[in-house]
Amino acid sequence: MPSSAHSTSGSASQRIGITGIGLVTSVGTGREIAWHRLLDGTSGISPVRSFDTSAYSVNLGGEIHGFDPAPFFEHLEPATVGRASQMAVGAARLALRDAGDLQTAAERCGVVMGTTSGEPREVELYNDEVMGGRLAQLGGGFMRRYPCHAIAGTVAAELGLAGPNSMIPAACAAGNYAIAHAVDQLRAGRADIMLAGGADAFSRITYTGFARLGAIAPERCQPFDRGRKGMVPGEGAAVLVLERLDHAQRRGARVWAEVAGYGLSCDAHHMTAAHPEGDGAARAMADALVDAGLSADDVDYVSAHGTGTPTNDRLESRAMARVFGNRTCFVPTSSVKSMLGHTMGAASAIEGAVCALAVAEDRVPPTIHFESADPECALDCVPNVGRDMAVRVAMSNAYAFGGNNASVIFRKVA
Repeated sequence: MPSSAHSTSGSASQRIGITGIGLVTSVGTGREIAWHRLLDGTSGISPVRSFDTSAYSVNLGGEIHGFDPAPFFEHLEPATVGRASQMAVGAARLALRDAGDLQTAAERCGVVMGTTSGEPREVELYNDEVMGGRLAQLGGGFMRRYPCHAIAGTVAAELGLAGPNSMIPAACAAGNYAIAHAVDQLRAGRADIMLAGGADAFSRITYTGFARLGAIAPERCQPFDRGRKGMVPGEGAAVLVLERLDHAQRRGARVWAEVAGYGLSCDAHHMTAAHPEGDGAARAMADALVDAGLSADDVDYVSAHGTGTPTNDRLESRAMARVFGNRTCFVPTSSVKSMLGHTMGAASAIEGAVCALAVAEDRVPPTIHFESADPECALDCVPNVGRDMAVRVAMSNAYAFGGNNASVIFRKVA
């Protein structure tokens, strides 16, 4: 792979910085609150409240309680959009406030969002109305709220952003795919500012699917632990403000981190099962390093996909071993899903924010609920307690149904 000396030699017009971060999570809304609670190992997982889970053998979820979208809306009526769109607008508004005065024409500002399910609660409402014989009462608003592209469209409409607008439904890797697409738009000069992230709302549809697969943990999410028993569905949104470094420098913006590169791959193996040797995941990591002009030896921290399922964690560890070799067990590698649950399309967007903040502040969050090591997951998972450490380069990994894999590299700005 190229040496790291090459990694900072590119023109500032081709280097991409993160100048704003917005978070809506089960441990808190806003960058400062959410970040410090993650560093402290705070869990946002609790018994599900939004629907009755008595018919299930599991009942935990990473729900966001008490989220009020109204303060984040100035132009649209929050009740006219779905919950995922509400959270996306909240995260986007927070990210823009964090970025400061963009000094950019609206047509040069774009939006790209990722999701797994779009607005599944709208489908549930439709089903409830049909089953209750009330279809005529549903109204035409359903067709405006339900399609997944409404999430990115709602963010743009509320914020008045008239640049490129895309929605990427790449399941649990969608946040990283969105960041990668935003980088492409900026590198190609199609925009000066891109808002990139992901959003997904907690739903019966998603919960039922994972419960039927036997993938939900009955008591807690324990990524990489020998006794791990599954993931926990969650919800949330994250948006990053991305811009070329030359643009950020001209306006005197604070830059949290640089998005140095990304790698995308497909296992082409199975709809729900990852490649048994972690082939696609390893290729995504390797390609991200090449794109960033770095080697595996340069990576100081990895934000793992880390769902807590027996298979995912084993195969992710195997893929990391293919890339990091003998360093694998020495690279701090934590999973914030142990605290937030799996927020689906928002997951890697949130984890991208985690990486940017880790790079900016030289601190990494823990993997909580870790009790005993698994020989098949020979990682330093930053067990139970966050860590102060030098983080020059961080990697975010995300893997999804359909074999979609995406890795993004974040680096300190020299």
